[in-house]
Amino acid sequence: MVSRGLGRLDDEDYPAVAMGQAAELLEVQPAFLRSLDAAGVVRPERSDGGHRRYSRRQLELAARVRALFDEGMDLGAAARIVDLQDRLDAALARIAELEAELARREP
Repeated sequence: MVSRGLGRLDDEDYPAVAMGQAAELLEVQPAFLRSLDAAGVVRPERSDGGHRRYSRRQLELAARVRALFDEGMDLGAAARIVDLQDRLDAALARIAELEAELARREP
């Protein structure tokens, strides 16, 4: 049996990773993560002591932004591209949903 607390680690939105660990996982300096926070790209939770805590979903977002940043994009452009990619993915998923619904209705 998994403890209720450990079960939260499966939640992509649970802020389980401290800034130092996040920086190490992403192979970035903590300053990069602070810049994402300052720009409003990734808003980590704060511990009771005020330390940034990141979820898996936030780390994935930061990694995507970093990849574009490494290709020469500035932070604003990288964040905008990631946002547009996510919107496109959501729109394509919705289109597929509607097409499947339409196909079920057709004789």
